[in-house]
Amino acid sequence: MAEQARSFDRVAIEYERARPTYPVGILDLLALRDDADVLDLGAGTGKLTRVLAERYARVTAVEPLDGMREILERVVPGARARAGSAESIPLAASSVDAVFAGQAFHWFANDAAVAEIARVLRPGGVLCLVWNQPGKDSPLPQAYRDYLERLQAPSLERFRSSPSTAEVLARGPFGERREAIVEHEQVLRRDDVLSLARSVSWIADRPEPERARIMRDLDSLLPAGPFTLPLEAHVTWTVRR
Repeated sequence: MAEQARSFDRVAIEYERARPTYPVGILDLLALRDDADVLDLGAGTGKLTRVLAERYARVTAVEPLDGMREILERVVPGARARAGSAESIPLAASSVDAVFAGQAFHWFANDAAVAEIARVLRPGGVLCLVWNQPGKDSPLPQAYRDYLERLQAPSLERFRSSPSTAEVLARGPFGERREAIVEHEQVLRRDDVLSLARSVSWIADRPEPERARIMRDLDSLLPAGPFTLPLEAHVTWTVRR
């Protein structure tokens, strides 16, 4: 796991407090029965896991970071939480009907992870990747958003230099990729907006004095809330051959 990804463990509480969940409409895109056995890979604190647990009969959530997984176990008791990683999934071959990854696949978009996902998926099973992204007409001040974009730029550049999701999946035993966007929204108090910023990896992985300075800067740019944030869940799915 990338060291930047490990920083999520130090902000697990903020992650659970402020990160958005996912719209149930993403599940309506997929040809999966309610009695399916599904896996949430890189599950974090269970933001996607809880949506899956409301729909599917059996849900396993695999998360490598102890702090994130402890929260997941508490807030989604109906799911089976397991320690593990995308490159070493603690499940038997051909044991699940679907593998989901919410806000996570870019951390393990590599051939080893794709091979493991293919191993645990039954033939005809679904791989579904989801990312929440800001929608249009954000109510947050432009200066606040510009500052966040400057902070995020180096991380985005690193990801742009890596193989794309399409390239990685094309090397695995998967069929045609399909894509969709499902709109939803999140209402946050002012303190929660700051917790959301604190939870992102490109702030969380910085030394504490720098993180504290950044959060003071963001605090000074943010007016009183609450804020209704428009969101887009970007969904990519494909079927194992």
